[in-house]
Amino acid sequence: MNLDPRTVRDLALAFQPRAYLRNIPVAHMRTPLGMGFGHSRFSSPGQAFKLLYLARDLATAIAETIVRDRFEGARERVLDEGEIENWAVTEVTATAPLTVLDLRTTGLLRLGVSTDAARGKEHREGQELSENVHYSFAVDGLLYASRLTGADCVAVYDRAVSDKLTSSPAVELVRQADLVPVLRSIGVFVRAKR
Repeated sequence: MNLDPRTVRDLALAFQPRAYLRNIPVAHMRTPLGMGFGHSRFSSPGQAFKLLYLARDLATAIAETIVRDRFEGARERVLDEGEIENWAVTEVTATAPLTVLDLRTTGLLRLGVSTDAARGKEHREGQELSENVHYSFAVDGLLYASRLTGADCVAVYDRAVSDKLTSSPAVELVRQADLVPVLRSIGVFVRAKR
């Protein structure tokens, strides 16, 4: 992948998210900014760097981490309450502007990169783009639209997390007062424990 430095410069912007949300497993509540290696949209296949994903709103955070594509073709769109109990949420704010590559609108087109990099189900194109950006440019992360809700999301490279992000203490997702309406907004319901 050969990215034009001038186009990257044009697409780079100062972005300072405030109260963006991150869903994390309850087991990691004590380290709300903790990261591990995984297989995600912009992750490093060779485990060269870690990422922290943030969503603008709770519906998007839940869609991106818990719901994903699991209900495609299903009439019943129900999560068991026990599954919700495995998750916590934290608010993350940037203490200084992040330099992010804006992929929300024409960014991928202008870079000559497949739109699958940020919008497809398969992650290979996004991972290739992310590795190229991480190694070749002084960028803190990637700003993109959720392929599930269309809301803003940001993937922050590990090199910027400790210097530029702060978080609130994580709280169990089941304690969110607006959880049921948020789930309804994405067409999902909760089955109570029996």
